[in-house]
Amino acid sequence: MGFSFRSVTKCAIVLVFLLSSFSFSSTAWTPDGYIAVVTIFNFQKYRHIQAPGWSLGWTWAKKEVIWNMMGSQTTEQGDCSRFKGNIPHCCKKAPTVVDLLPGTPYNQQIANCCKGGVIISSWVQDPANSASSFQVSVGDAGTSNRTVTPPKNFTLKAPGPGYTCGPARIVRPTKFVSQDGRRVTQAMMTWNVLCTYSQFLAQKTPTCCVFALVLLQQHNSTLPDMLLWLPKKASLSQGAAPKSPHLASKHGYAPLVKCTSHMCPIQVHWHVKLNYKDYWWVKVTITNFNYNMNYTQWNLVVQHPNFDNLTRVSGFNYKRLTPYADINATAMLWGVKFHNDVLRQAGRYGNVHSELLFRKDKSTFAFEKGWAFPRRIYFNGDFCIMPSPDAYPFVPNNSSYPQ
Repeated sequence: MGFSFRSVTKCAIVLVFLLSSFSFSSTAWTPDGYIAVVTIFNFQKYRHIQAPGWSLGWTWAKKEVIWNMMGSQTTEQGDCSRFKGNIPHCCKKAPTVVDLLPGTPYNQQIANCCKGGVIISSWVQDPANSASSFQVSVGDAGTSNRTVTPPKNFTLKAPGPGYTCGPARIVRPTKFVSQDGRRVTQAMMTWNVLCTYSQFLAQKTPTCCVFALVLLQQHNSTLPDMLLWLPKKASLSQGAAPKSPHLASKHGYAPLVKCTSHMCPIQVHWHVKLNYKDYWWVKVTITNFNYNMNYTQWNLVVQHPNFDNLTRVSGFNYKRLTPYADINATAMLWGVKFHNDVLRQAGRYGNVHSELLFRKDKSTFAFEKGWAFPRRIYFNGDFCIMPSPDAYPFVPNNSSYPQ
């Protein structure tokens, strides 16, 4: 994950600071500082930033102040008593910045701002919606490349802990091409900050658990009848995920979990349901046991060797992933817009499900020793607790009916 300071720039989750002549002001430098645009880029393939959104902090290297901002605000103004008349937006040595909310007046917005700190999509689902930006006017900062010093001690909460940010690195100034492609301008200065995520730092308890089940119906059909009625719209889609409303949290991001034997906020249920001569069928159900959270733009990443012969997906969007070169054993699943892209809070409607149809590869196919169940599952980028190997049920490889 990355973010960037700049007067207009792009970066990773990477922080990129660009002091650019191509900005929202007529000049890159102000009488006592500069104008910059900060962009947070979410390069995480399976994780988006959920409500109540990101908060970004740093420590100024000198005695800098923030005169004004567009697209964001600091949480505190700090002590500005040394200023008379024109009072800065923030005088704190270590400011914390948050995004403005949707519906902010247009004259206070810039591109990619004002989403309440929510970066709607992961990089795989929709890279066009995986960034957030704001503009900041900095004073008492120096007015040249030699006198400006990057901030330090960056922190990113998205929305809670889990991210660790490195130091600012000065990189080559970013270049900008005009809309007609006939002119290129250049930032006066650019620096990047890289932030990495750790699930162990984010929470001490599991995010989700996987439950494996076999209630198997055996069939000797060569081509299952289900192929006739599985919706064509739900077949293997390589397109981007649809846009959807922000993930909504009613009481912050701390889970309030329904009392169960596993006490996981999210349960992924992998149900081996039908066994045909040439196919086998799985039903995947994701259940939300968290009373505090609706998950919008949720996603599920599943690793299983038979994804190289996935024939149909019903109910979810699907994209093939190849994290291990050409080995096609990983898939990303997410909800269909206006149908099941929101995993609602615990209760009657707190679940979504899909049907997966696999073709058997006789050289590798096996139901014994847990082969039919996933190797790994991630929900919204967090690793799910898998059953122990001896907990997997046994099922026969072939249909029990005469062939």
